[in-house]
Amino acid sequence: MSVPPTVEPPAPSPALSPALSVVVPAFDEAEVLPAFAARLRPVLDGLLAEGLGGYEVLVVDDGSTDATPVVLARLRRDWPQLRVVRLRANSGHQAALSAGLARARARGGVVTMDADLQDPPEVLPRLLAAAGRGHDVVYAVREDRSVDSRLKRLTAAAFYRLVRTLGGRAPEQAGDFRFTHRTVVDTVLQLPEAHRVLRLVIPELGFASTTVGYAREARSAGRTKYPLTRMLRLSLDAITGSSTAPLRLASFFGLGGALLTSLLLLYALVSFALGQTVPGWTSTLAVVAGVGTLQLLCLGVLGEYVGRLYVQLQQRPTYLVASDSLEEGP
Repeated sequence: MSVPPTVEPPAPSPALSPALSVVVPAFDEAEVLPAFAARLRPVLDGLLAEGLGGYEVLVVDDGSTDATPVVLARLRRDWPQLRVVRLRANSGHQAALSAGLARARARGGVVTMDADLQDPPEVLPRLLAAAGRGHDVVYAVREDRSVDSRLKRLTAAAFYRLVRTLGGRAPEQAGDFRFTHRTVVDTVLQLPEAHRVLRLVIPELGFASTTVGYAREARSAGRTKYPLTRMLRLSLDAITGSSTAPLRLASFFGLGGALLTSLLLLYALVSFALGQTVPGWTSTLAVVAGVGTLQLLCLGVLGEYVGRLYVQLQQRPTYLVASDSLEEGP
């Protein structure tokens, strides 16, 4: 069984669709949105002057609790290409991205990026230029992360190494700042996964791709929406959603534990036959603790996959749209 797709309005006529949609998830970003708009709009208007066949900036308000809706309404008064889709509740960064992709009208392609200005809008023309050379997906790769903390850089590097070790195809240091052709977007929207992590799902589709490097900037304002706990949750969703290698790892642990137990049993029998058995609690405690740890680890891995199956079988939508400014009119 698969999760039913969220009901969306009919796709507009290609003649009425812009060439480019820029999808921006936003959760409690009232402080940074004015600066974000001030930097993004000149870039897009410049592309428009160079012949881009229209654009829309689709901000997905992920159930913000601050003044984000007010700020977006104010920005829309002077920026007709700005469109706001508001979700009924905070559904998470990846769900907000999926909502934006489902509502994007672009006939050419979609750029996804965050609103915190760590993904510089000035890189966008380079993404489109690379796409114009025959690539369906263009990943913006963070070549310079000096603005991030040492812990952030270390955990990010470990995550990408782990993904690649497990067979993932995601480019190293590529987040959710990328260009995707309309064909890629339509393919992603057909996937039945309930909690897809797009930065790992899209590379697995095998479309022609390339990368564009950039220097990650410091957050312009506000606070990060991805503390360590959310990063760990995203990592678990990404790994369990894109690879069955952890399940095989649990099997290997089980085989290794069985082999170790057999060796210990053989050692105990030989020692008993030679009359060298000496009661001791240290070795017993070490063996019990080690085997118990492996068992709990394997159960945890299995539990992650069972949990994903449970969520999939519930068939609940990952997000619910409350409003779309396109349907409300100017």
